[in-house]
Amino acid sequence: MPPSPFGPRCLGPFASDPRRGAVSRRSLVQAGTLGLAGFGVAGGALGLPDLAASRALAASGAAGFGRAKACILLFMWGGPSHVDTLDMKPHAPPEVRGPFKPVATNVPGLEFSELFERLPRHADKLTVIRSMGHNDPAHLSSAHAAVTGHLAPNLVSDDDPPSPKDSPHVGAVVAKLRELRGESVSGLPSSVILPWKVFHPAAPGGQAPGQHGGWLGAGYDPFLVTGDLGRPDWRVPELGLIDGVSPARLSDRQSLLSSLDAARRRLDTVAEVSPLGPLQRQAFDLLAGSSTREAFDLSRESPETRDEYGRNIHGQGVLLARRLVERGVPLVCVNWHNDGKNFWDTHGNNFNRLKDELVPPADRALSALLTDLETRGMLDETIVAWIGEFGRRPLINPNTGRDHWPFCYSGLLAGAGLPGGRIYGASDRLGNYPISNPTSPRDYVATLYHALGINPEMRLPDVTGRDIAFCDGRALTELWAKA
Repeated sequence: MPPSPFGPRCLGPFASDPRRGAVSRRSLVQAGTLGLAGFGVAGGALGLPDLAASRALAASGAAGFGRAKACILLFMWGGPSHVDTLDMKPHAPPEVRGPFKPVATNVPGLEFSELFERLPRHADKLTVIRSMGHNDPAHLSSAHAAVTGHLAPNLVSDDDPPSPKDSPHVGAVVAKLRELRGESVSGLPSSVILPWKVFHPAAPGGQAPGQHGGWLGAGYDPFLVTGDLGRPDWRVPELGLIDGVSPARLSDRQSLLSSLDAARRRLDTVAEVSPLGPLQRQAFDLLAGSSTREAFDLSRESPETRDEYGRNIHGQGVLLARRLVERGVPLVCVNWHNDGKNFWDTHGNNFNRLKDELVPPADRALSALLTDLETRGMLDETIVAWIGEFGRRPLINPNTGRDHWPFCYSGLLAGAGLPGGRIYGASDRLGNYPISNPTSPRDYVATLYHALGINPEMRLPDVTGRDIAFCDGRALTELWAKA
C-alpha cells in the first residue's frame, strides 16, 4: 500500500481540532438539559467558552441539531468497495473500474452501481458522502473510530482487544446522557447492538474495540442481541426465561436478591457489598417485561413486511431496528453479520461476492427501511446511517479483489430533516483521494450526535470522575443547508 500523502500518523485534512471548553458532569446535571432532543447544555452559569454555543444549539435546533429522536446505524463491517457501489469510476482504466456499470437514480446526475436494484429509487432521501477518509488501514482500530467518533487508544492496530481505555460506543454515550437526565425507555434498553459484536478472526485482537461502554464503564454497554434473525424460529436468547421461570418468579427472585444484599450490608461491617446493580436491574426488567418481549418479537410483523426487508439475518436485523426505535429505543446499531467469508473484506473474489452475497441483502434492507420509516411518518425524526470502517483500494489485485483503502471511501445518511438527493464531497478520477470537502468517520459520528441533539464537543465523566471528550469530530452541519 502506498504511503498516505498526509504523513504516517497525521490525518491531514481529515483531522479535527481538539475540543476545548469542556462542560463538567455537575454542570450537566444542574443544567438539567440532557433530553435526547437537547443534549447540549442550555442552562447554568459556567462561564465556559462552549456554553453560549451549546445553549444556542439546544434552544434553536439550528442546522439539524436535535432533529432526530433515534438513530439506526448500519455498520458495514469489513469495508465496502466505494468504487463498486456509491462512487463509480466508469472512465477509469479497466484495472480500476471493474465490471459493473453505473445506473441512474431518481435524482438527476446521481448514479449508483448497477448492483443496487432498489436503492436508486430512494436517492432523493439520501445524502451520499464521497469524501470520507482517514489514515488507518487496520480493521479494529478504524472500526473504533467509526462507531465512537474518536480515535482508538492505539492508532493503526489489529492487535489490541477491547479495553476500558476505549472510547464509548455511540449507544453508550446515549445511555449515559439519558441516565444523567433521569430518562428511560420503559422496559427497554437505551441502546442495542445486533446481531453480534464485530470480530475479525485473522486479527490477533479479534473483537473490535469501541463496541461497549469503554471508559464510561460496563454499566453503559449497549444491550447485545445475538443469533441468526433470519431463522423462522429465532428468539432473542438474551431474553429467554431460564428453565421455564415465569415473570412472577423472576420478580420474586429480584426481591429475594435485594433482601439478601440488604442483609449482607447490615451484617458485614468490613467488606463493601454492592446492592442490586443497574445491570442486574435491567436484566430482570428485560426478562420479565412483556412489552420488551413484544418489541423484540419479529413474528408480530406481517409476512409481507418481513419479505420486503429480506428473510435473512441482515434484513430481519434491520427490521428489528425499526421495531425498536418505533417503541422508543434511541440507538440501534446493526453490524454486518458473520458470514464466514470476511464480511465486506473482499481481498479476493470481490466482484462475485458483491454481486451474489453482499450488495443484494444490503440494498433490500436499506431500501425497505427507508420506505417503512417514511410510510410510518418516522423518517424525519430518525437518522439512518450506512458506513464501513474504510473502503477498498481502487486498483484491483491479482486475486480479483480489492485491498484495504482508508484514504477515501463513501457513506450514506438519510432522515432527520436532511434535504436528500445530495452528494457531499468528491474523490479524484480513480477514487484514491478526496478532492473536495474531505471529512472523516469521526466527523460522521459527530454528525449523528448533532442530529440526536448531543453536542459532540461536550465531555463526560469516566469511572474515576474525570471529564473526557467522547468525540473528536466536527458535525457536518452544512448537510442540512437548503439548496
